[in-house]
Amino acid sequence: MKVKNWMNKKVVTISPDADLRNAIEIMHRHSIRHLPVVDSGRMLGFVTESNLRQYLLTDMLNELTTSDVMIINPITVDSNASIDYAARLIHEYKIGGLPVLERRRLVGIITITDILGAFIELLGLLEESTRLDVLLNEKKGSIDDVLKLIKEMGSKIISVGVDTQSSRKKVYYIRLKKTDVKPIIQKIEQNGHKVLALME
Repeated sequence: MKVKNWMNKKVVTISPDADLRNAIEIMHRHSIRHLPVVDSGRMLGFVTESNLRQYLLTDMLNELTTSDVMIINPITVDSNASIDYAARLIHEYKIGGLPVLERRRLVGIITITDILGAFIELLGLLEESTRLDVLLNEKKGSIDDVLKLIKEMGSKIISVGVDTQSSRKKVYYIRLKKTDVKPIIQKIEQNGHKVLALME
């Protein structure tokens, strides 16, 4: 999944010479927390709700411009980058959104909400589904063997995750399209693995 397929292309921007009161009004009107500062399509900086907060109770709102307070050289992402990469940037730098660039020109913005939407779709969380938490016995086979078994029984696999934090044997989270899972559970356990939980 690429950033360009999930970003918001209708980006609200502001000019570098606009005053801070104008920036605050634009953010309020559009219910946004990030405002790219743009001149002739080229992004010069980034103004966020948090970096404007310090000026709210001062008389400088009409005196300072966005170019006075903007973040110069903000963290950005290319439109062809993966959603995973954008999520890592947002997590690493503890920011709420990323301007999306193509050849240094602003083409969109991607936020935590957009990334969450992408992962929800990837994991199939909005589909009618069932999740099996399977404790894999690696002496009895691999996760590929378990997935093959599930497919052979006619069930559609939506997503597969793994608990990498546990010191125990690997636990896999297998999300299936809604189906009767009792025979699948029985078959998995007959093959030496353990179904720890069933979530519907």
